[in-house]
Amino acid sequence: MARAIGLLLLLAHVLSMAAAATRYPRCNAGDRAALLAVRAAFNNASYFQSWTPDIACCHWYGVDCGGDDYDYDPSDDDRVLSLAIIRDDNVTGAIPAEAIAGLTSLRGLMFFKVPGVTGPIPEALANIPGLTDLTISRTGVSGPVPSFIGDKLTALQSLVLSFNSLTGAIPPNLGNLPSLTYIDISRNQLAGAIPPLLLSKAGRKNQTAVSLKLSHNNLTGTIPAEFGAVNFMEIDLSRNQLTGDASMLFGEGKEELDGVYLSRNALSFDMSQLQLPRQLGSLDVSHNFVYGTIPAKAAQLEMLNVSYNRLCGAVPTGGNMASFDAYCFQHNKCLCGAPLAPCNHSH
Repeated sequence: MARAIGLLLLLAHVLSMAAAATRYPRCNAGDRAALLAVRAAFNNASYFQSWTPDIACCHWYGVDCGGDDYDYDPSDDDRVLSLAIIRDDNVTGAIPAEAIAGLTSLRGLMFFKVPGVTGPIPEALANIPGLTDLTISRTGVSGPVPSFIGDKLTALQSLVLSFNSLTGAIPPNLGNLPSLTYIDISRNQLAGAIPPLLLSKAGRKNQTAVSLKLSHNNLTGTIPAEFGAVNFMEIDLSRNQLTGDASMLFGEGKEELDGVYLSRNALSFDMSQLQLPRQLGSLDVSHNFVYGTIPAKAAQLEMLNVSYNRLCGAVPTGGNMASFDAYCFQHNKCLCGAPLAPCNHSH
């Protein structure tokens, strides 16, 4: 009996070794061809030095096929799910969208800190309808934010086009994307009005929290009233040329609002009427035309800057107020109290 058990254990070990020997590195032939076309479009830059025939394409630098690195079944249709080309000054040229579109299962595409990547955002990216995350940031890319993003990339959840040289208006049809929850097109040269329905599909009240970053552009007009119905987690509209009211961004119902950044615009509203949500952590309305008084609930904030406005009255006390220095309140109409000059209560 003992000998029989021993033989069974030996057989199990041999079978397991045979199975291990038949594991195959994952690489879809069509995806491999598409990736090689991407490499060729960038003149075989040193970034792609790991993209060699002796290495499976799922192991190439910047390529992710998801799951395990190896598969027991070589016939499985393992596909490239994301491609990231990042932090390399030697990658130069236009985005090879036709080659990238050959990655038909692609979900994530990132160009980050590759200043030599230039030209417009190419139309052929519309041929990747399953794309959920698109990042083109800190590159030399220029031209408009293309409208095909709102028309064709209907699965998109995150759009990051920050720190480029993009011009023109923000396409209104970005508001049509049903799953889009994160937009960052800050630090470009965009002009015109903010489309009123941005993030309105996924970010309706009581639904997914969304984030919008449009700072450091040349946007004009008012903040859309429709933003009052959007469940923002963070909104940054600072350093534009926006006018009018911003009070719709606040309210007790904004249960997930954590940060509001509106500095260096020409906004004008009564701050004393703001309902600051309980969990709001950061508020910067500096360098505007905000008037009224600072709400007592501002004491709950971790970051506050109301300098260079037209505020009056006493600075609230308690909470975190002692951590804010005079810089946070300077250059207002008639603010008083610590850390500014004491209030004069004489009549």
